[in-house]
Amino acid sequence: MHRARKRFGQNFLQDDSIIYSIVSLILPSADMHVIEIGPGLGALTRPLLRNLDQLDLLEIDRDLVAYWNQQNLQGLKVIEGDALQFDFLGWAKNRDGRTGLCKVVGNLPYNISSPLLFHLVGAAKVIDEQVFMLQAEVVERMVAAAGSSDFSRLSVMLQARYDMEQVLEVPPEAFDPQPKVNSAVVRMIPRKDFNLNDAQWSALEKVVAAAFSQRRKMLRTNLQAFADRLPLSETELKSRAQDISVDRYMEWARILAA
Repeated sequence: MHRARKRFGQNFLQDDSIIYSIVSLILPSADMHVIEIGPGLGALTRPLLRNLDQLDLLEIDRDLVAYWNQQNLQGLKVIEGDALQFDFLGWAKNRDGRTGLCKVVGNLPYNISSPLLFHLVGAAKVIDEQVFMLQAEVVERMVAAAGSSDFSRLSVMLQARYDMEQVLEVPPEAFDPQPKVNSAVVRMIPRKDFNLNDAQWSALEKVVAAAFSQRRKMLRTNLQAFADRLPLSETELKSRAQDISVDRYMEWARILAA
């Protein structure tokens, strides 16, 4: 039996009611193009595969890659690789004749969740939906509203690109081994109204990073490097990064990239 490995952040989901709820959210159908990141021992994999013609698995642990290859399950394609390096854009475009929605799902390793979410942004234009289990604290930051203490760089960058909602809370007892933190499931749908070009997105990354570089300080200090190019009102100069809306940050990005 495979034992969970700490270095890969492995905690295997085993609560049937939670599994059923997540699969119901994903709503798999035969022609969908789906990749599961970090399948573990298959809590989501097997129920998903019952409704899909093909399911792609992305796994970094060689023992689990061998395990899944030995299962000889019809419609299962096992890809050995690191999710942080994987070409999700290329994968999404290579649909093998499938015409349904393109989805990325998984119980993400908590130690790489933020960098992985940023990595996936590059493929957002060809992915219809992402459904992930993450540390609850991370999900709270992802969906936090401007003005709240959880509103952060992660909130702004992901809300600029996706419509997101927390759809499920998951207690530690749902896993083996039990993590020391609560978990949550988040649904991420790329925004249909997203219209930043590459230069504007790059400008957004820079201005948001600067704004949140010292959370307790006013934007007058944090955005000093942009002072000659950004038309900040007196109220904004006295505000902190968490008080500015996502749309306003996007406005600033357009100005800086112009």
